Amino acid sequence: MNNVILNIENLKEETLLNLKNSKAENTIRAYKSDFKDFNTFCVKNGFKSLPTEPKIVSLYMTYLSTKNNKISTLKRRLVSIGVIHRLKGLYLDTKHPSIIENILGIKRRKGSIQKGKKPILINNLKQIINIIDEQTKDDIKKLRDRSIILIGFSGGFRRNEIVSLDYDDLEFVEEGLKINLKKSKTDQFGEGLVKALPYFDNNQYCPVKSVKKWLEISKIKSGSLFRRFSKGSKLTEYRLTDQTVALIIKEYLELAGIESKNYSGHSLRSGFATSAAESGAGERSIMAMTGHKTSQMLRRYIKEANLFKNNPLNKIKL
Repeated sequence: MNNVILNIENLKEETLLNLKNSKAENTIRAYKSDFKDFNTFCVKNGFKSLPTEPKIVSLYMTYLSTKNNKISTLKRRLVSIGVIHRLKGLYLDTKHPSIIENILGIKRRKGSIQKGKKPILINNLKQIINIIDEQTKDDIKKLRDRSIILIGFSGGFRRNEIVSLDYDDLEFVEEGLKINLKKSKTDQFGEGLVKALPYFDNNQYCPVKSVKKWLEISKIKSGSLFRRFSKGSKLTEYRLTDQTVALIIKEYLELAGIESKNYSGHSLRSGFATSAAESGAGERSIMAMTGHKTSQMLRRYIKEANLFKNNPLNKIKL
């Protein structure tokens, strides 16, 4: 009998490990961060956060709306609260009418237009690369930064995907560069995705040639592709953080005389998708590069790209 009890306890532990590993580490970290805010709200108001009740979650949704949070933020927080409950073996009906109807009411009253960060388009990209090349920094620093930006844009990468790249993920071929993306936000089980970057006609803005030069000057032969520097432009073994990518982008935007407030690390990815759509690339080919699983988000970029391209006013001559 004791053996059976012992086995059940082991099974429980294994089950909890499986539940925790069903999501990527960064995702779990984001869920915990969201739940921490909910817990603070509960503590301040004398509510119980774990387990909680739908009516408490509904009040929290209203609280977030009064702080001018986006509808997408409310929905993300709701998912996080539900996931944390499941990981603890607790049940919470996140589709309870008191929650869903409240969110619909908030959406109707406040509107749900999502104002995202601006995309870095072709002209912006060229300005950034030009300003990097004009800097008096050591060549090794300039080559790292320009390679990050050119790779990020040309491959439609998320910023965490850029910094997760290793030397072994690269394969130079006659046509250009193949990059093996081992895992991403939409590929939690590591099926992998290969992105192909061809050589550009203009060498200055060619991601393939920039990365080749970066590898030559950095002498990287294994490990992290993009790394931190210590004092004196000495390259370390430490991988860059995804936040560094956003800071690099903002730094060079400012140096190029472009207000950086409305740009982020995601601006490279959205810039690629928008620019590709503007150039007439099809949904499937863009999705094959970005790794989008559905066309919903992609169509937002295409809609943005077509605001002037397919504008009926172009047919009116004044």
